[in-house]
Amino acid sequence: MTGVVSIVIDGTTREVAAGVTVAAALLDHGVMAFRRDLHDAPRAPLCGMGSCMECRVTIDGRAERRACLVVVVDGMRIETAG
Repeated sequence: MTGVVSIVIDGTTREVAAGVTVAAALLDHGVMAFRRDLHDAPRAPLCGMGSCMECRVTIDGRAERRACLVVVVDGMRIETAG
């Protein structure tokens, strides 16, 4: 897949490459904290393959989605806790 799609990251519309994962799109746009741990420390992707669970975000209203396993689609809304 080639081209770009529009997604919304924490309320801001962004253009990203079509076919990339949500994690890649977030990192490409400078998002370094996807969620917070119990001590309010920022967390971000570690493994990139869905094992570590550090990249969990809310996608289209569904919480706890692993950003490294979901491919962006046009109009997708992503919320981080960074």
